[in-house]
Amino acid sequence: MSNNFPVSADAVCLISPNISSNQFTQSTPLKLGIMASGNGSNFEVVAQAIQDGQLNAQIQVLIYNNPSAKAAVRAVNRGVEAVLLNHRNYKNREELDEQIVQTLRKYDVEWVIMAGWMRLVTKVLIDAFPNKIINIHPSLLPSFKGVHAVEQALASGVKITGCTAHIACLEVDSGPILMQAAVPVLPDDTPETLHARIQVQEHRILPQAIALAASP
Repeated sequence: MSNNFPVSADAVCLISPNISSNQFTQSTPLKLGIMASGNGSNFEVVAQAIQDGQLNAQIQVLIYNNPSAKAAVRAVNRGVEAVLLNHRNYKNREELDEQIVQTLRKYDVEWVIMAGWMRLVTKVLIDAFPNKIINIHPSLLPSFKGVHAVEQALASGVKITGCTAHIACLEVDSGPILMQAAVPVLPDDTPETLHARIQVQEHRILPQAIALAASP
């Protein structure tokens, strides 16, 4: 399968300089495990990219921590196993991550995609999949880390923000950057309107970043 993605004129895509854009291919399908906490729109876009032949991969499992997460419905609709690991049922983050690792290994996952996973991860998960965990974050990292990135951008008065796909590490919203897309901040933006435009670009770059990270 090819990994040819349309480029939108609405944002600037930046590719990490140590990875060439001609490396967007891999010979065997990637085995993905997706982690999500909410609506699951990034899960959907990865699944659609696979269906459209733009990403040579298969989704082995979706792990979700919120019982009401719509991501689980999206997974079931696409025939993907959805596993609920409610963080409230675990004593601490490490215990939750141990169960996540066990589940990912059960489904033979090679790459972990945190697509709207709203829990801090620990050394347990990071060490189990070294340099093979991808996170998508709604800012141009290293600016505006954390769960309120969009609000931070508006409060700071910046004229441009965006999103970042990066390799996850133990430090929150850090690690090698794979791809970024820039989004203008408009004078009348609210957190909702700005986040909606950022999310459009998240959907554009996430499948590309997965292919890019896994390319030899």
